[in-house]
Amino acid sequence: MSSLIAFFSRFPRKSRAVFGTGALLLALSSWYVFDPASSGEGFVASVQREEENTSTLSDWVDEKPIVTDEANGVPQPEGEEAFPVLPPPPAPSLARMKTQGCVADGFLSGYGGDVNSSIALINRSQCYYLHRALETWLRPPDFKLARKIQSKVTKPNTVYGMFIAEAIDTKSNYFYPAEKRDFEFAEMCRQGSKNFWGEHTCKPSLEREEYRKYLRSITESAMDMNVQVFLFGQVFYQDAGDLSHSIMPEVIREMREYADFRGIDILIGAQTNDIADEAYLRQFDFIEGGVGLSQEGRVEEGPCFSRWYEKPGDWCWALLWNQRFKSKANNVFVHFDWSGKVGDDMSVFTRMTQDERARTLRDLRAYFLHRDVGFLMPVLATLHRDNNGCHGAKERFYSASRKYTCQDEDAINEILKSQKP
Repeated sequence: MSSLIAFFSRFPRKSRAVFGTGALLLALSSWYVFDPASSGEGFVASVQREEENTSTLSDWVDEKPIVTDEANGVPQPEGEEAFPVLPPPPAPSLARMKTQGCVADGFLSGYGGDVNSSIALINRSQCYYLHRALETWLRPPDFKLARKIQSKVTKPNTVYGMFIAEAIDTKSNYFYPAEKRDFEFAEMCRQGSKNFWGEHTCKPSLEREEYRKYLRSITESAMDMNVQVFLFGQVFYQDAGDLSHSIMPEVIREMREYADFRGIDILIGAQTNDIADEAYLRQFDFIEGGVGLSQEGRVEEGPCFSRWYEKPGDWCWALLWNQRFKSKANNVFVHFDWSGKVGDDMSVFTRMTQDERARTLRDLRAYFLHRDVGFLMPVLATLHRDNNGCHGAKERFYSASRKYTCQDEDAINEILKSQKP
């Protein structure tokens, strides 16, 4: 099937839509269709035994791919790891995402230190949408690993999200199948952003053709494995410096064109912070940001978080449920923000008692859903290693699993069972 996609990819993008879904459906009727159950019961049993066992990321990376076209006798392009294109899933429901959405940061990327435990947690959960499940922060996506993890999720019609990060490592190695070469990550950088996130890092810019090619490659590969929600991190770093000359409409058009070719429905969102241009915001299906959590479990109602904003001219950390932003956007999602520093939302949350955390989640869900804002439940997220609160398998990572010290999953599942606030 990857060879079929490669064949169609030779055509201009507008021509692909002509072939469209019909060609794929015809192909799917005669080509191999990926079946997660075909990978055997051995691993499923290991997930069920996760209370006794701990898996590291290296346990997964060293395994053979679940299946490739080469394994089915189809020639594999040199240097490219081909994977089967999955049958189209149902369209994602924004309404259900708002009531049963969960932050599962890096779930498909092996974040957190114990992959088996994370899979078991997701399989026990009431989560419908897994926000930021596929990560790209300073590291290109590993689709072999992502597909392995995805194949072990037993919850039908789970919706996966991909985070398109505003941070890249200029020394990354990643193959570009369309041109049979490695990407040049140093050519993706916004001018003046060298080492912004640390040594040999930068902010990528959509004004750079190499970054556009990289985005096209990874988002299409993600759609091939039925990732349906895409979030651009801090989009003002990635888009043109002057948003009146935004490149984002063309990027969105190309993504939707490939989704149409594949016959799947996708949603595209962005972290827009205090951008208040309605035309710009409405090109996205949703905008997303943090809540600014207090130690008492409360949030503010103003447009800007008072931690940094006292008077006009101060930096605005936007509270997107405020009408300044919400009234100009199609949909809004919020969550406990994390920067990996002590004092961020996830830091405050994990230093509460278990009862305080449960109460905070119930109260905030009701508060936001009453305003038609989706509040994403924390299930997997990053922490500072010296946060001194509850955590998952590693001190620098939060897991709601009953296996670790936070043990929030039962409370979260009970909350998610209720479709109304």
